[in-house]
Amino acid sequence: MDAVDIAEYGGPRQGERQRLDRRLFVQLRVFTGPEDASSLIAGLEQAAFPAVLYADAQDAWGVGLVTWNEDPEFFTGPLRQFLRQSPFQHLRQRRRFNMFGRTYALGHEPDLEDWLLRHTVRNLLDPEMQWAVWYPLRRQGRFQLLPPEEQTAALREHGRIGHAFGEAGLARDVRLASFGLDANDSDFVIGLLGRELHPLSACVQAMRKTRQTAEFIQAMGPFFTGRVLWRAKK
Repeated sequence: MDAVDIAEYGGPRQGERQRLDRRLFVQLRVFTGPEDASSLIAGLEQAAFPAVLYADAQDAWGVGLVTWNEDPEFFTGPLRQFLRQSPFQHLRQRRRFNMFGRTYALGHEPDLEDWLLRHTVRNLLDPEMQWAVWYPLRRQGRFQLLPPEEQTAALREHGRIGHAFGEAGLARDVRLASFGLDANDSDFVIGLLGRELHPLSACVQAMRKTRQTAEFIQAMGPFFTGRVLWRAKK
């Protein structure tokens, strides 16, 4: 049996392909119940770990909390303890909206370490990114049976839309793999971030027309839409 290689690979650098066995884990938890988010913000500031708190656009009592860490034990240790002992303990979780994933590479990233460990954090902590749309998705299994060149073409078509929105300053994305991490067996978690909400909706709409979405996406959502209430300082 061949050795199992679970590292991430990027583009070549100084004649050698980049390889890194590190990644960032990112989690969205959604709650409902607070009459005033000020106590939640005070608790987060005291805890002093990086996070973003969103006001839920579809629930007047709802908030979404995004946290991240390179060590997955953060979520079963410090974060778990914080949620059980802070003002968050009085809230009810909307578990169907919870999402969990890890950063990953496509194999052509010019700076692999930056992509896996810092790119997502920069987007999440950018003060101009005031709106977010988060959602999980699952591809149909038959996508994996396509010839590699067909997979690449479908992904490239999808990616061109994301790049166009990014270059226009309308949306940035957080792309996470969630195989085996998501309660609903999703393949990926996507976070679209922007200054305004409408471009994020338009980006999702545009991607519905791609071959990947129209033919090979089995499920998308539920969608969490929120505006930043608080974010950790860089």
